[in-house]
Amino acid sequence: MTEERPLALSRPWFDEREAERVRAALGGKTGGDGPFCRRVERRLEAQLGSPRVLLTTSCTHALELALMALGVGPGQEVIVPSFTFVSTANAVLRAGARPVLADIEDRSLGLDPADVERRITPRTAALLPVHYAGVACEMTPLLELAQRRGFKVVEDAAQGLGASLDGQALGSLGDAGAFSFHETKNLTCGEGGALALRDPAVAARAEIVREKGTNRSAFLRGEVDKYTWIAEGSSYVLSDVLAAILDAQLDKQAEIAARRRRIATRYREELGPWASAHGVRLPAQLPGRSVNDHIFYLLLPDAAAQVACLTALRARGVGAAFHYVPLHSSPFGASLGTGRGDFRVTERIASTLVRLPLHALLDDGDVARVVDGVRNSLE
Repeated sequence: MTEERPLALSRPWFDEREAERVRAALGGKTGGDGPFCRRVERRLEAQLGSPRVLLTTSCTHALELALMALGVGPGQEVIVPSFTFVSTANAVLRAGARPVLADIEDRSLGLDPADVERRITPRTAALLPVHYAGVACEMTPLLELAQRRGFKVVEDAAQGLGASLDGQALGSLGDAGAFSFHETKNLTCGEGGALALRDPAVAARAEIVREKGTNRSAFLRGEVDKYTWIAEGSSYVLSDVLAAILDAQLDKQAEIAARRRRIATRYREELGPWASAHGVRLPAQLPGRSVNDHIFYLLLPDAAAQVACLTALRARGVGAAFHYVPLHSSPFGASLGTGRGDFRVTERIASTLVRLPLHALLDDGDVARVVDGVRNSLE
């Protein structure tokens, strides 16, 4: 029996287009805030309908930058989902504030507005919703709550580029939106991020923080004759070499999206009857949400079925995975004491979710192999 080649959960699609842009960048400015950085920022502003986009070294740094530029800091709290990657809560801690963990709701797997309301205190300064799998969370009630109570809203749209809610791009709905270009994302430069900002004054502060607390960006635009240290800051500027890769990826965005959509559609069509027969849920298709097919997941009937499915797929070389260890149950999350109360939906989703391979380089045979492995996993 021939051993089947491994199928990666995610894999970037690079070709000569990225190589050509990198060669161009290497022949010019390779540091941050160069011509490719500025070009990509303008392209993202147009795509998102956002007045200002700043490229950063990661989505984690974009989240940190957003909170600092919005004035969130010591003595304040930010409500975040427990079902998220650690960067969401780490950004709050790095800003000097306290993350307060909340449960998610069952459809979008995003922050539950009702649970958020229960966790508000006089110290609450911001909400940090996460658009899981590129599906918009319940933003309308969250935005209404934030407006009523005077909270800032920072969207963790790490997985959300190319997705929208009622025609508005994810990451452009709140005061700020953070995006990821990590190697696992639909568009990637290996490591990178972006921050979309609505308010020009906040964008100006973020620009200074991003450049080590200096007005170097204004200097590069010819607005001042020299730059100097004018505020507290850090180094969050993306290299122009990485921005060159992003420029090529943006050229391929429509083709990447079409390939991912074809794979997700096949999964849905070929696994639909099996899922119904075995009590398995596929990703919800919700009104008003345009998705980017970042993740295709299964919600198994129970934890034992999750283990059985993951074990069977991995035995066939299929890179399936779970998502996430809830922050409230993690060693560090528990030590913070911010995750008290009931997290029934978070715990159920975390113990039953299985992610299937989804990237632009999967072919029909790969998809058939994943589907066959899933169908046989619970037999």
